Amino acid sequence: MLSNKEIICPNNLLDEAHKKKGVKVAVVNAGKPLPMLSVQDAVNENLIEPIFIGNKKEILKCAEDLKWDISQYEIIDEPVENKTAKIAAKLASEDKVKIIVKGHIHTDILMKEVLKREYNLLGKTRLSHIWHMTIEKDDKPLIITDGALNVLPNIKTKMHILKNVINFSNRIGITRPKVAVLSATEEVLDSVPSSLDAAELTKLSKDENLEADVFGPLAFDNSISKKSAGIKGIKNSVAGDADVLLVPSVETGNGLVKMMIYFMGACAAGVVLGGKVPVVITSRSDEAQARLASIAAAVVALD
Repeated sequence: MLSNKEIICPNNLLDEAHKKKGVKVAVVNAGKPLPMLSVQDAVNENLIEPIFIGNKKEILKCAEDLKWDISQYEIIDEPVENKTAKIAAKLASEDKVKIIVKGHIHTDILMKEVLKREYNLLGKTRLSHIWHMTIEKDDKPLIITDGALNVLPNIKTKMHILKNVINFSNRIGITRPKVAVLSATEEVLDSVPSSLDAAELTKLSKDENLEADVFGPLAFDNSISKKSAGIKGIKNSVAGDADVLLVPSVETGNGLVKMMIYFMGACAAGVVLGGKVPVVITSRSDEAQARLASIAAAVVALD
């Protein structure tokens, strides 16, 4: 059942990212093969100019193994993994880098530093994570949020998640995204809290006149299948044609994304939005093409 399909970085992200050249990024705890390969790919695409943070000997050895001359790039020698995140956050706070890219470091350690008020990296909205999902090079993307950062968001947090994903959608050319607010049902039921949240979010988006078509609750099938929506008699602009799935919990989003990756060979480009710098927090098991796509998504997300 697992897919053997090769994961492919989508053209739409690369095309948009190519409009911005040589963005300065901090690579946190660089020096492992996959992070270095994805950064090399992003450099070859003229997307970024890296600052490597980590064990200098390991970084140079990885570059040598990749036959990559990195002599023109800055290396900040810090052999202690848990100290590399502090350096990256400080560089971002001083506007010396525009993006933070996770290398071989635990996400919670990296994000703990990014969230510290001393660095002033938080914006007007709460941080949230998006996954830009595609199967082939020229696919229309399906965006899933938030399946990595906010565990069980309340209505207020979901509004931040919604605003962040609308902003990102605009940057990849979706001027008025169709957002399905997911639940296990398309009915508003007191016994299903996520359906109540979805209905409230739908109302709030209209009250605030957000530049998106937002509707919920919708189950997964009638969010992405017009046939399913039609059979159930659901008639609105989002049903069966969603650009975005706003999930009720981190487990839902994480499960959907991992199923698409492992069963369908999907490319999952993941990035944290809402702060003063995008943060790329790919899994340490992610393929290099997905890491490249995530860096491209972060470049696209820049102001």
